[in-house]
Amino acid sequence: MEPGSRPPGRTVAAGLSEDDLDRDEPSGPEIEVIVAAPGWRAAVPRVEAMARRAALAAWAEAGLEAEGGFTVLLADDASIKRLNTDHRGKVKPTNVLSFPGEMPGHLGDIALALGVVRREARANKRRVAAHLAHLVAHGTLHLAGHDHLQAGEARRMEQAEARIMRRLNLPNPWRGVT
Repeated sequence: MEPGSRPPGRTVAAGLSEDDLDRDEPSGPEIEVIVAAPGWRAAVPRVEAMARRAALAAWAEAGLEAEGGFTVLLADDASIKRLNTDHRGKVKPTNVLSFPGEMPGHLGDIALALGVVRREARANKRRVAAHLAHLVAHGTLHLAGHDHLQAGEARRMEQAEARIMRRLNLPNPWRGVT
């Protein structure tokens, strides 16, 4: 083994091994991951692969055919605060925003705020990688038409998120939540 190399299957991010991240991805939409805040790379090893796998797992859970693609933007809090202010009238950063696509072939965009995601992960004693995967899955489900405005919708969405996390071999984000 070369100096500095890792043995196969070494865990690199909250429940996923390098082999899991390198595995051929299931068919689904084209997913572009843009790392606009470099801190994401320090917070989550192989962050692009983690985000892409979470998005594909969520799309598969939704059971939809892929007809185009979407973008996952990994940004800082200031950028997400601007988007949240401009599009929702809320002058604060939030963990994840989803914007349905308006053009044929573009399913939409998901944007995540690094600082908010880190703080929430720490507050809930979760790894940043697992929280990122959960929020990417959550945003992807929104792009697929899911919502959580009413109690029944919220419960169905939480159950779908739990199945997605199990598929990714990551902890259920709803376990222990009342």
